[in-house]
Formats: sequence, C-alpha cells, structure tokens
Amino acid sequence: MQEIHVYDMIVVGGGPGGYTAALYAARAGLSTLVLEKLSAGGQMALTEQIDNYPGFEDGIDGFTLAEKMQQQAERFGAKSEYAQVERMDLAASPKVLETSEGTFYAKTVVLATGANPRELGLPNEAALTGRGVAYCAACDGMRYKGKTVVVVGGGNSAAADALLLSRIAQKVILVHRRDTLRATKVYHQPLMQAENLEFRWNSTVTELLQEDKLTGVKLKDVNTGEETTVPCDGLFISVGRKPATELVQGQLELDRSGYIVADETTRTSLPGVYAVGDVRTKPLRQVVTAVADGAMAVHMAEEFLAEDQ
Repeated sequence: MQEIHVYDMIVVGGGPGGYTAALYAARAGLSTLVLEKLSAGGQMALTEQIDNYPGFEDGIDGFTLAEKMQQQAERFGAKSEYAQVERMDLAASPKVLETSEGTFYAKTVVLATGANPRELGLPNEAALTGRGVAYCAACDGMRYKGKTVVVVGGGNSAAADALLLSRIAQKVILVHRRDTLRATKVYHQPLMQAENLEFRWNSTVTELLQEDKLTGVKLKDVNTGEETTVPCDGLFISVGRKPATELVQGQLELDRSGYIVADETTRTSLPGVYAVGDVRTKPLRQVVTAVADGAMAVHMAEEFLAEDQ
C-alpha cells in the first residue's frame, strides 16, 4: 500500500489568520500546507486601503499585504496549494481533506475560511462595490470623509458602523426596515445624540442610482409603499455576515449564527482543529484580530502535537 504524506498542519484559507498560522507553524519547524481556493488575502485582498494595521504608516492595500503575508510564510517553508476543499473528515486520524487537486492529510487543521458580508441582492450591487458600495466602515469609512453616506441595517454592526461614520462623514442616514433597532441598548443613546445622523425607519433600499459610481439610493416605505430618492456618496451595507462553515456542519459545534464555536484559544469542539479569523465566534472581526488568532492556533497545535507523540 502506498504510504500517504501527512502534514503536521493544514490551513484552510489564505487570509491574514491563515497565513499567520502558516508562518508561525513553518517557523516552528512544522510541515505546513495552506489550501486556498482563489488567492491570498480573503476579504482583506478586496480592501483598497488598510490604515488600521500596525507597521504601515501610510497604510497599505489589502492585496499587497496579503502577498507579503504569503511570501513571509513561504520563506520559512510553508507551501500553498490553490484548491477548492470539497469534503473534510476532521474526526479522522490523520484528518482528511478532499480537494479539487487531490486528497491531503494532516495531524492538525486550522480553519481560516472567513465570513462574507450579506448582500442586499440589488442589481449592480457587485459592480458598484468599491465605487460607492461598501461592507466595512472600519475599512473604507475614511474614503467618505466630509461626504454623505447611507448605512443599511439595524443590528450591532450597523449601529457601530453608523457611529463610526458619524465621526467621519458630513451626514449619515441610517436605514432600517423596522421602527426600532435590534442593536443592544449601549448604542441607542450615542446614535440619538449624533447631530449629523438621520434615521429612516420602516424603509428598505430598492435601487442603486449611479453614473460612473454610486450617486444615490431609492428607499421604499414598507408600510405605505412610498418611494423616495436619497442622494449619497456611499452606501454601507451592514445586514450581517455569512460564515463559510458549510463543510464543517455536523462535525464541529456552531453558534446560532453559524460561526464555529471557539474561544481565544481558537480550539474547536474537535481535538486538533482550530478556528481563526472571521469564521469563529468573536466580538471583533479585523485583520489584526485574525492575525492574533493565527499565532494562538499554532501555540495550541504545538501543545496538542507534543501530547500526541
């Protein structure tokens, strides 16, 4: 029987958490493979300007930062394979990952599959992303300094985005389909006190208006059906995220929103399996917190591998 090659660690997903895990693992002498379906960076690679990641005084674009992270991990011996993971058996020993490029085996697995913003599903939404349509106020808010922006949503993310943007933009219009926010009470008073923030209750965005970029949105009153046009420079969509956890359903414990249950140790409900970055349950999803997760996952994996000898 042909002997199979078993990696010490396979990282699924080449975002900042994934390549940090690969860097720490390879540098610690662990044989490490990163499985990435598209290109390094994940959601980060789509961000034109990152100003809140330490070490880059003039900021850096997400694609370039992703390339640097990949090259740094590979300098220490981590390998990258561009492949779509189709099935995983995380309870097996070794763990089995079936992909479009073949089957791989590992003693430990780091899941860095991320989470994608939920879209409104409007025509031209994808085409206008980066040209007026955005999903992350912390990432893209400064591009709208002194301008008018619309925020869609009523949960904690939308409330936090609206507050952040109220300190940057000239005017913020918060659109919510109900007449009260779902966001926790801690956000309510600061929102009400923001002088440049306007609420549009019982409303949904029905159309994106554009020339070469977004120029405004059409709103519809869900009670009366009345439509109004709101000129704006930016639209921040904050109606939740979809964690990429389809492949682990039934194998790992997930929370009510579908995120992998893993605390600051990044350990999941299965030994030797770790969840880093946006895919795990956590209060703040940023590049810097994903990177921290990657380092922690390798620390925990080293302990697991030492006990497993």
